[in-house]
Amino acid sequence: FRHEAAGIAATRARLGIAAEGPPLAHAIRTLHTAHGGKVTVARVLRGTFSEGATVTGPSGAEDRIAGLSKFVGASLARSQRAADGETAAFAKLERIATGDAFAEGKAAPAQPSPRRAVPPVHAVALDVKDRKDEVRVAAAIAKLADEDPGLVLLNDAEAGELRLAGRGEMHLRVALERLDSRYGVSVGARKPSVAYRESIRDPAHVRARHKKQTGGHGQFADVVVDFRPLARGEGFRFEEAVHGGAVPRQYFSSVEAGVRDGLGKGPLGFPVVDLAATLVDGSHHPVDSSDMAFRAAGRLAVSEALVKARPILLEPILALDVHAPSETISRASQIVSGRRGQILGFEPREGWEGWDTLRALVPESEMEGFVVELRSATAGVGDYSARFDHLAELVGKAADAIVAHRRPAG
Repeated sequence: FRHEAAGIAATRARLGIAAEGPPLAHAIRTLHTAHGGKVTVARVLRGTFSEGATVTGPSGAEDRIAGLSKFVGASLARSQRAADGETAAFAKLERIATGDAFAEGKAAPAQPSPRRAVPPVHAVALDVKDRKDEVRVAAAIAKLADEDPGLVLLNDAEAGELRLAGRGEMHLRVALERLDSRYGVSVGARKPSVAYRESIRDPAHVRARHKKQTGGHGQFADVVVDFRPLARGEGFRFEEAVHGGAVPRQYFSSVEAGVRDGLGKGPLGFPVVDLAATLVDGSHHPVDSSDMAFRAAGRLAVSEALVKARPILLEPILALDVHAPSETISRASQIVSGRRGQILGFEPREGWEGWDTLRALVPESEMEGFVVELRSATAGVGDYSARFDHLAELVGKAADAIVAHRRPAG
């Protein structure tokens, strides 16, 4: 008992926690049991907790301790109290996450140590057989991620993909097996889609006319639009240079909306970026012109211009920081180079004696299995972080294959 008391006192001193104050605990793990629901495993840093007590987490939200248990080997035994220095299982603390500190009472406690986010390095797209099961799948994965903060669930609305990201291929494989065995949710896994884009190489001048006659009022809109490419990363820009009221000002925004509609999918099958559209002329009808008609004309103008302006395919390029022991960094650089990577430089890893950091640019499409190969070349200890850097033009057979694969799906 004296040894345990000395140990918790040293822990409090290291974390800067006062010995006096309301009972305080630190959540070190989260479990979701089949019959008991959420269980928070926490070490008591100060005071004594009792079943039924109200506690407050870092957000200020309150929870009630529905039950307390102590670990006896791999099993849990019910208990009425959890005292200073003990590790206990707290039932139904729904608002407490792994890494949070919580205290008895209504005051939010200071956090004893910041939670370090573990960046994912590998991801798979989940194939849910029935779209109605997506909510069930997301709820089950949320429970797994609650237990394991290294798992991240992502929803890519553009690609229409639900993705699970984690620390490696085996990490995700085990997570999917748990998803099936514990929650009865079976999903397929495949390589995630790459967010390709397209742009234009040349300027284009087009005239587009939308004319439709139906019963009653018809639809009429006539626009002349100049398109030109912009530098990478500038996005989309709409301008107007109409003189003499050829197109009334109230329709400018409708033309812009129509052009934006057309940029959602270009002739190569991908969203279009980095171009400017300038409305320079047109005509209207005092009765048949409308916002809807000019929006349709804007959409028609961009579809015609994109074909004339020589569309180009753009691929996302990631900036990588690859960390590895100094004696293996040359092997890591070979892996990067073999994936169309551009090595920017090397430097010692800050705070890690005997380690180096390699900085490089690598196409996102080349990242499948990268962490597996890196760890194989570094005795299992190599790691990396990645972030989007820019879009770059892709040409040749690789671009042709991507476009050919995309068009039938479109």
